[in-house]
Amino acid sequence: MGIDEGLHHRRDLKLWERFGHPLDTLTVFVTFSYIVINPYTEQNLVVFIILSVFSCFFITKDEFIHTEVCGPLEHWLHALLFVLHPLVFLCAGVLWKNDVSSGFLDYWSVLIGVFMIYQILRWSIPWRMILK
Repeated sequence: MGIDEGLHHRRDLKLWERFGHPLDTLTVFVTFSYIVINPYTEQNLVVFIILSVFSCFFITKDEFIHTEVCGPLEHWLHALLFVLHPLVFLCAGVLWKNDVSSGFLDYWSVLIGVFMIYQILRWSIPWRMILK
């Protein structure tokens, strides 16, 4: 994600992406937060799977726009991220189910939340005007 974010700085984001990218992160934050605040049960697992699947599909929403504005490197990076996205949820689910995260999921959830706040601040405030 950090490399992808760096590529965004090089090309700047269109208005839709400025809203869409923090929303992508929100779907991950909600999914991770859900397993941090809820104990593992079969019912909670179903909700986690629904949230995970929703997030995996939601993050692809910008690809129609990306075909017009992204270069080959960014397309390749997005493909990698689309492969990793469900694997991250799978690993988080295994840690949650086996109760072996030792706070790792808590910290990861906070990190995702902080990254989302960064995205909101970075892409919603016209920093160029402020810094001039």
